[in-house]
Amino acid sequence: MIRAVLLDLLGVVYDGDTPIAGAVAAIDRLRDAGLPLRFVSNTTRSPRSAIIAQLAGMGIKVADEELLTPARAAVEWLRRHGRRPHLLVHPDLEVEFSGLEGGSGRAVVVGDAGEAFNHASLNRAFRELVAGADFVALAVNRTFKDADGLLSLDTGAFVAALEFASGRSPVVLGKPSPDFFLSALADLNCPAADAVMVGDDAESDVAGALSAGLGAALLVRTGKYRPDDETRFDPAPTALVDDLAAATDWMLNRAAA
Repeated sequence: MIRAVLLDLLGVVYDGDTPIAGAVAAIDRLRDAGLPLRFVSNTTRSPRSAIIAQLAGMGIKVADEELLTPARAAVEWLRRHGRRPHLLVHPDLEVEFSGLEGGSGRAVVVGDAGEAFNHASLNRAFRELVAGADFVALAVNRTFKDADGLLSLDTGAFVAALEFASGRSPVVLGKPSPDFFLSALADLNCPAADAVMVGDDAESDVAGALSAGLGAALLVRTGKYRPDDETRFDPAPTALVDDLAAATDWMLNRAAA
């Protein structure tokens, strides 16, 4: 039984500022079928308000509670643990962490800082870690599909550099953390086994979701997908489909069965 659907955004719903063909209609079909949706993105360059506005501009209305990002998970983690953030994130994302100056300790928070990744910023983060700050990674993706259509280094490479240099392992708050997937389902009263994940990243989206206990995870051939990605990680995708429209066909056929 399919009782909830988790959707990645970049590479599944849109590329850049352009919806992927058939994606908007596919989301409408899932909603019309009564399937609750959660949009689970590892995007760490844009604040939530910008993501919701971007989707609205594409004709996709997303309620605040339907969008889960690593930044939101990080803010909750910092508050729960009483930590002040040392941010190594994209400048546009810093607004998400306002109001967290009063913690009793420090935590280095690493996201996709883009051009802000340089020796000086990485070294400042390294020195914070050596001094005892906690280590929080918003995501550990290897690559993302950039605006020019080619793959670019994602956060994971820089997290790995800090981990190697400091000898410290990070708390990972975005995909593929099991807690990230399960928290998306928490308010839906949906067992993980009754949920389906759709993503373009065979490692973080698909293998991550299946390792978290989701009943199925579909890999789309859009976004960052490259031939044979479905064979590179374990667990393998439940199904390989062309795009979100095809994934919707797969899910609705089974939901009606």
